[in-house]
Amino acid sequence: MYFVGNDLLLGMMPESGKALDLRRDPRIALANGQSERIPKRGDFKVYGRAIEIFDQPTRDAIADAQEAAIDWRPTDPFHVFAVDIASAGYISFGEDRRVLRWSPEHGLERLRHPEG
Repeated sequence: MYFVGNDLLLGMMPESGKALDLRRDPRIALANGQSERIPKRGDFKVYGRAIEIFDQPTRDAIADAQEAAIDWRPTDPFHVFAVDIASAGYISFGEDRRVLRWSPEHGLERLRHPEG
């Protein structure tokens, strides 16, 4: 997952189960990974739909971003999807408790945290 310009892009192996699932049903929910029971950085989720990208400049851009990040460049064939974000949410715990949500209709909203 890489931000390239104004796009959130996903690269996938050719004919992978995830890519074929998104071709069949483009609804998607993405969440950040966690390695601790109580995450220090909070939980972030994005909801939307995946749009497969075929134009070469965008495909080159995600390959460039991936190579810069992990020193490995995907080679064709591979799938590229842009995420059309419908909404997003964030929650953090501990001393810096926050609940945020975003949608195009309402923008960024701060909500009451369930822990008070």
